[in-house]
Amino acid sequence: MNANTRTIPKAVIGALALTLLIFAGSAPSSLAWSQEASDPQHRVGVSWNRWTDYDEVVSTMERFAAAWPELLTLESIGTSYGGREMMLMRINNPATGSEMSKSAMYIEANIHGNEIQGGETCLYTIWYLMENYGRIDKITQLVDERVFYIIPSVNPDGRDYFMHGTGQGSRTGHVPVDNDYDGLYDEDPADDMNGNGVIETIRKYVPGEGTHRISHLDPRLMEEVPQGEKGDWIILGREGTDDDGDGRVNEDPVGGYDPNRNFAADWQPDYIQRGAMDYPFQLPETSAVNEFLMAHPNIAGMQTYHNAGGMILRPPGSEHRGEFTAEDLEPYDELGETGARMLPFYEYMILWSDLYTVHGGVLDWTNDGLGIISFSNELWNGGQYFTSPDLKEEQEDPFSPITPRQGVANLFFDDLLEFGNEYIEWAEFDHPVYGRVEMGGWKKTRGRLPPRFMQEELAHRNMAFTLFQADEMPMMTVGETRVEKIDDDVYRVRIDFSNSKIAPTIIEAAAQNKVVPPDLIVVEGEVEVLNAGWVENKFAPGASLRIDQHDLKRIMVRNGHPGRVTRTLEYLVRGDGNMTVRYISVKGGTVEATVDLN
Repeated sequence: MNANTRTIPKAVIGALALTLLIFAGSAPSSLAWSQEASDPQHRVGVSWNRWTDYDEVVSTMERFAAAWPELLTLESIGTSYGGREMMLMRINNPATGSEMSKSAMYIEANIHGNEIQGGETCLYTIWYLMENYGRIDKITQLVDERVFYIIPSVNPDGRDYFMHGTGQGSRTGHVPVDNDYDGLYDEDPADDMNGNGVIETIRKYVPGEGTHRISHLDPRLMEEVPQGEKGDWIILGREGTDDDGDGRVNEDPVGGYDPNRNFAADWQPDYIQRGAMDYPFQLPETSAVNEFLMAHPNIAGMQTYHNAGGMILRPPGSEHRGEFTAEDLEPYDELGETGARMLPFYEYMILWSDLYTVHGGVLDWTNDGLGIISFSNELWNGGQYFTSPDLKEEQEDPFSPITPRQGVANLFFDDLLEFGNEYIEWAEFDHPVYGRVEMGGWKKTRGRLPPRFMQEELAHRNMAFTLFQADEMPMMTVGETRVEKIDDDVYRVRIDFSNSKIAPTIIEAAAQNKVVPPDLIVVEGEVEVLNAGWVENKFAPGASLRIDQHDLKRIMVRNGHPGRVTRTLEYLVRGDGNMTVRYISVKGGTVEATVDLN
């Protein structure tokens, strides 16, 4: 027997057995305590620390639709060039009103095939809204008051090409394009020559004749030699060969255009805007998105998820469009600046002036062409790798433009937090053109995508911003109503109409471009409207501002109702009985008030 081993007396064993029987008899109450002390079980379990291909995206949406059929509707809005269904989840509570009577939030992602985490964020949004409906009051309110249209992948062909391939050339869709103008299509993509699933960087050892040297900071890093000096290595670009024999490598991959340059607002031909295709909505994917948006004028808010850089982008996409009016800047700025406080490492920015010019982008189309307040969140900021002060300082070296300090910090993060999973060590390879070389570098999931263990926070914070925007879409309500008898059958009727949200019912760009129907105020009942006008100050005496329209029982409000404003409408009417006044707004909903003229 080991010297540290002790024999337990039989009496003690008996006591333990009795104790176990006692606790076994009380197991139900113990289990109940455990359930009360834990979060409620999720109805649908989903892992948010992994990436999924399009089939799994769809199967996850199908699981959601089956779990919450009373609130969710899954449908296809069209088919991609590669034959994949573009699936959309519709979230609406029919018990609180019809879909088209409510403001809708449209959320899309993955128009660029390699920007996959936006798709995961869309799935997370559906899941979070459903799992917390009836649990969190604010989530319940949002689902009851709003409609959500969510497309996790606008570009399913590109997503699967990224997931199942090397990741090279997956930003585009798959409509064939002759990128090198040789009469052939998609004939020279990147080649995974060593079969490890990664398109690596190629370096070649040329003693005393090169442009680079191995860094003294870490032998995995290359740095340019100072001007006037020679190194021992040259960088030969990315892994691949000249498949079509034209002397260039990897120059004609699959597709080769930008789906986010194929929308109608400020569309420009390819020689001005690279990747625009031949005409707006030429692509099946952008055409399907546009048809859906046009068929749902109740959409008042929009988010399109991209990556990377940590940005909350707003239109316009080009300088010649001009800056927004003060009326439109106010809601954009309040939403965007609040979002920047919700999303660490993100900045609220204007697309053309703070990033780059985009012609034919979806942001301009939804704002200018459809009257939707629209944002594009560029997910994941590389600065989030360096959240400790020491690591942040280490990546910066203001005294040397050639020392790869950031590379050291990147490798530190990968070595110690991802256990070396994202980096491929340099290894020798016999290249058919370059001879003996070495290949290595980062995997496709490093840089533009967050580390998997940080994805759920990214999804939640960005979802929270879109839900904040959804909550601040216009919502018309009726306030105080007052009836004053003027003569035997003549009455003054005053009704307060309010929009307590940030967004107006019609943004100024939509009013100027005449792309959103005017709000309507309709009177029903056996009454004659003698006059109508907006009251400047209901707490002070004075005449109302007369509305000069032919039919005062059907007043058009062409500029809509501003955000965070209550306006009082005054009618002078002749009649008796009930008079119903209904305010109808395509994006702000429909409300009504009934008054008794007695």
